[in-house]
Amino acid sequence: MLIRRERATDADAVAAVHRSAFAPHYAPGGRAAGTALVDTPPEVALLARLRTDPGWIPTLSMVAVADETVIGHVCVTRAVVGPFPVLALGPIGVLAERQRGGTGSALMHAVVGAADALDEPLIGLLGSLDYYPRFGFQPGERLGIVPDRPDWASHFQIRPLTAYDSQILGEFRYAAPFYEL
Repeated sequence: MLIRRERATDADAVAAVHRSAFAPHYAPGGRAAGTALVDTPPEVALLARLRTDPGWIPTLSMVAVADETVIGHVCVTRAVVGPFPVLALGPIGVLAERQRGGTGSALMHAVVGAADALDEPLIGLLGSLDYYPRFGFQPGERLGIVPDRPDWASHFQIRPLTAYDSQILGEFRYAAPFYEL
């Protein structure tokens, strides 16, 4: 397996990864999303919107490739805590048939390492309290950083990086597409 930067030609394969990864979380044939039914996981639309947002960071959108096939994807985008630029992770996905084989962990290590090498201070995410702590994520409230949506607080986590500054405190705000779903 190789982890590399996503290329423009990978967009369809990346969308397929997220469809495969997240489809099991939604009812067959669609799920209620407000008043509309959707048959594609919202992560696919989120990624499409993020790619056109000023917060998109192409150097931090990475794919896992095995036998010339994209099997996983992760990206981080620009976010803010007050006046401080920080990063937000997500979505991350691995083809359903390749999950639990180390691809997600490899993607996490690669993107965290790349962000750290770029002197970013921290990465925030909404996600599993069982999965992400193994990569150094901890509840944001421990560091004085909370999501701007209180209902996200229970699963909001922060990974401080080498350039972390303890003066970064307050509300974490994602790129606009995270609020448009």
